[in-house]
Amino acid sequence: MQIFTTEKDLKLFLDSLRNNNIALVPTMGGLHEGHLSLVDKAKSLAQIVVVSIFVNPTQFARGEDFDDYPNTFDSDKLLLESKKVDALFLPSKDEIYPHGTESDYKVGDIGQILCGAFRPTHFNGVAQVVRRFFEIVNPNYAVFGEKDFQQLLIIKSLVKNLNFKIKIESIPTQREEDGLAMSTRNQYLSDLDREKAPHFYSVLSDTRDALLDGKSIYDAREDALNTLSKSFEVEYLEVLDANNLTQIETKTTEIIIISAIRFGGTRLIDNLVFRRKNV
Repeated sequence: MQIFTTEKDLKLFLDSLRNNNIALVPTMGGLHEGHLSLVDKAKSLAQIVVVSIFVNPTQFARGEDFDDYPNTFDSDKLLLESKKVDALFLPSKDEIYPHGTESDYKVGDIGQILCGAFRPTHFNGVAQVVRRFFEIVNPNYAVFGEKDFQQLLIIKSLVKNLNFKIKIESIPTQREEDGLAMSTRNQYLSDLDREKAPHFYSVLSDTRDALLDGKSIYDAREDALNTLSKSFEVEYLEVLDANNLTQIETKTTEIIIISAIRFGGTRLIDNLVFRRKNV
């Protein structure tokens, strides 16, 4: 695995390999098995796999965990080497934003709902850094996880809006044995909080089952909110059309239950996507 810290050197390396398909896996480090599943997907799509590690300041608001975000570079490097990743890109802030952090791209209304209602600048920052990585790497494919479902839709929209010739691929949320969605921020959980955390996924699963059994969206959502609120601070829990995160209509075929909670100083997100019966 070759390691690059500058756009120029990475481009020189990749330009010599353009007769192959290239897949990009953007990360902020703190790698776990979920990230490695993204790498596996990338390897199934392309001959050359590039992984980036960059904790992007523009997607963090004041008071969030930018300064404390886990830095596990030594173990990250070993994990990526074990997967035979071709290139690891480790840029500095100045390398990504040589002209400053102002951006002319806005994600629009989809960035103001759900997570965006609580982190109003977050998705513009995500789109900004992903756009830069796409410009630098110019991959054929880019791979993202479905745990960050709102982010995934925003990135697909970015590719369409800016006419990038990149195919966005995704993999289902990777989970621990007890159902907790894998996340770098799980490292923040105390032992006691870690024992409680799988209840989040359990409530989402029960809500899906209730909807499939015919319970109304209103009643299922209210029951889920009441149950989650006994253990966690609930930022939001919504039942929406999975294709566009809008209200469910008669023609809706895929439903998403999507939620964010806080407890023990940690913020967790999760979702479940399922197909509606009889549609």
